[in-house]
Amino acid sequence: MMILGIDPGTVTMGYGVIEVGDEEITMVNCDALSAPKRSPIGERLSYMYQRLLEIMSRYQPDAVAIEQPFMAKNVKAALAVGRAQAIAILAAAEKGIPTYEYTPAQVKQRVTNYGASSKEQVQEMVRLQLGLAEVPQPNDAADALAIALCHLRETHLDNLLAKQRGEK
Repeated sequence: MMILGIDPGTVTMGYGVIEVGDEEITMVNCDALSAPKRSPIGERLSYMYQRLLEIMSRYQPDAVAIEQPFMAKNVKAALAVGRAQAIAILAAAEKGIPTYEYTPAQVKQRVTNYGASSKEQVQEMVRLQLGLAEVPQPNDAADALAIALCHLRETHLDNLLAKQRGEK
């Protein structure tokens, strides 16, 4: 199974692709898309949308996991992230790929087993779980890998619960 994690943003959007084998999780690629800061929002969103379509065509993910915006501190920033999130959902829908959304607390809980982990703790767990020598850079890419790992853990948990209930 191939999972594409996306850390949405209108200027910088992180992405990370993991591949899940029988007992192994491998990082396939990660990076961040950067749109010109001073360009109009429509141009930045269009740029992000086109790049996401290219990434989805290249890696053919089975699922796309996207982080939901965190709204407590800055409503304007959260609205901008919501726009970027919508672009990611639209790109996945265009390619017929199911999308899943996770809050920052869900990502932290699934990756570190502690919902109030620091950014550094999450990134270190990403490094450890993927068997990497260093924390992936840039930070947006490491965050996107955490989102992909969150989806993997959530799917695994759902499958275990379904088995326990006798479902297939």
